[in-house]
Amino acid sequence: MAQTLSELDGRTPTILTVPGLGGSGPSHWQTLWEQGRTDMIRADLGNWSSPRRNAWVTRLDQAIRAARAPVILAAHSLGCLTVAWWAALAGQTWGWPVAGALLVAPPDVDRADVRDELRDFGPSPRFMLPFPSILVASSDDPYVCSQRAFDMARDWGSHFVDAGPLGHLNAASGIGWWSEGQELLGRLIGVAASPVAHAGGPGDVMAALALAEQAPRH
Repeated sequence: MAQTLSELDGRTPTILTVPGLGGSGPSHWQTLWEQGRTDMIRADLGNWSSPRRNAWVTRLDQAIRAARAPVILAAHSLGCLTVAWWAALAGQTWGWPVAGALLVAPPDVDRADVRDELRDFGPSPRFMLPFPSILVASSDDPYVCSQRAFDMARDWGSHFVDAGPLGHLNAASGIGWWSEGQELLGRLIGVAASPVAHAGGPGDVMAALALAEQAPRH
């Protein structure tokens, strides 16, 4: 019988960071999170400067299988497309082994002027991800317009969060530890572990994520 998150009450998920093109440097929020948390490790996708979709998806699959499930993914930029392609090809059941994903600043790999390094990841997958997800986008990201980011969230069944004018939501954005992202990650983990994540459908999960965003902050 396929294992589900509902059978893993009390287990702490492993959080895998999935960087994008060029990896994540010392001032990037992914690196800072890895340094500040004991439950987080980086998925080494290899060949950070010249990515290839199939190679990155294979390396991500290896990292997911090697991690102690359940797994929560915290992806940035091209890492988001890697997650989407992994989900499209892996055929996992709902919520296992990946129980959720925080998808930050996915680039538009379908536009005509896409960078050559990103072209191998197009076209963007258009299907419902088999786990709860939050897609975070900046209103002035040079690699994707707000409407396209919203469309990707809709295609993937992700709860959409507008982060405001923060560029590509990377080290150059000056967000440092990015506490707002940590709050979103915490809410995602909470929803992924809740009964609605395995008893309800994707629409119920999206509603739960929306309610979590509106909950009072302490």
